Amino acid sequence: MKKQKIAIIGAGVAGASTALYLSQLGLDITLYEQQKSVVSGPPWCHLHAGGNLYREISDEQCFSLLSQSIDFVKLYPYVVDYRPTVIALADDDKSTPSSLLPRLKRLQKEYQRLIDLDKNNQVLGKSENYYKLYDHESMKALQKAQAIKNPKTNDEWMIAVAKNLDLKKVQFPLILVQEYGLNIFRLAGGLMLDLKASKNVSLKLETSVEDIQKDALGWSIISTKQNQNKEKKQNKEQQTFDYLINAAGFQTGKIDDMLGIKCERMVEFKASYVAQWQESKTVAFPEIIIHGERGTPKGMAQFTPYPNGYFQLHGMTPNITLYEDGLVKSSKTSSQPQLKKKFLDKVNEGWEQEEIKQRTHNAIAHVANFIPSFSEATVGSQPLFGAQQILGKDATLRVAEVSFPLNNYARCEIIKVSSVTDMMQGIVKELMDLNYLSPLSLKYKPSLCQRVDEKDVKNKAKNIAKERGYPADMAERNVKFIMQVD
Repeated sequence: MKKQKIAIIGAGVAGASTALYLSQLGLDITLYEQQKSVVSGPPWCHLHAGGNLYREISDEQCFSLLSQSIDFVKLYPYVVDYRPTVIALADDDKSTPSSLLPRLKRLQKEYQRLIDLDKNNQVLGKSENYYKLYDHESMKALQKAQAIKNPKTNDEWMIAVAKNLDLKKVQFPLILVQEYGLNIFRLAGGLMLDLKASKNVSLKLETSVEDIQKDALGWSIISTKQNQNKEKKQNKEQQTFDYLINAAGFQTGKIDDMLGIKCERMVEFKASYVAQWQESKTVAFPEIIIHGERGTPKGMAQFTPYPNGYFQLHGMTPNITLYEDGLVKSSKTSSQPQLKKKFLDKVNEGWEQEEIKQRTHNAIAHVANFIPSFSEATVGSQPLFGAQQILGKDATLRVAEVSFPLNNYARCEIIKVSSVTDMMQGIVKELMDLNYLSPLSLKYKPSLCQRVDEKDVKNKAKNIAKERGYPADMAERNVKFIMQVD
């Protein structure tokens, strides 16, 4: 078969992963990205292996997230931070922990079913240890234990929680679940190395797509590369491709508008905040989630650990992660939801220092409601931030993959990074139907983590973190904390 030329617009998780996968299948890939490196965008740090952060979504979405998360761990093991997540409900929350248990039991059963189908799916520990409950007496007992820097069991992970969480502010039991951390800088570093090493990928960084036309030869793309002054007046280029993949993230609608496609979608601007807590440098924490009513002052608090005392903080309140006017919808005249200028300025120009300070302190105070000693934490860096696309009208949607609104055109629609595996398989099936790929392609298991040299990945990830204005420590994972789940 003729070696087909594929254009991919956007090198986030969706675009960069697809570019590498299709290149391994022998296709000729050109990958366009406006930033200096791949995999940036809205903050993510969590595997969602069962969707336990989202009690409002359906069981079906949770099952999909579980399956996709397992595939993602197998695809990118070097990105995973193997530490558990602790779920709690605030003492004044309208719900109770018992309301979460039926779903956890169903997820545990589904996890065992997936292991029965393929023993390699056991990447979250044994199914019987998928979650564990801790009552008040258990936590009081753990308060007497010695804090551990390198936990190996569930109980050892819970010691730091018992010693620091205000047990009067939460309901019991607490739930420990095997949902691990994901490191955006490590994925960016690994994919940058592999994409640049691939003979079948042309990676065009700091390059904007200005126009797309469909003609008899295929898709004609006009792009411009920024010069050193960040201007786009030079280096214009035009190329023709057989197939077009739109992986432009929150700007997906701009590409649809170029092609005359109408699509209903939403875009939400989100930010999480980086704090450093000196007291925690010698103690290992799991991630801690305190459920609360989204969009209210008591919205969910998310406390995500990194090495050397850094924490990524979410607070699902309007004065922390969510913005009152940060969720926008597409219109009758455009498929691209229009974020306000103040959000686009953050994406393109950066943050004002005063807002960084104010919102980070808001996040610290929100977490300190439940972990009082955390009130001494300080601003660690600029926020992690970006905009997220959500297809359709349902703002709670968390599972989506890919659609094909035109011939020879795929539109990536993932919301959570773990959905990238199903998305890629959908594109491969479409390319097989077009005879761009052999039917044998579906049997090929993607091996995207070609870069097995841990030192290379770590160094590249650290450089990317520093280039983006974050501490190099945030590119590390807690490699010493590989769990032996009891």
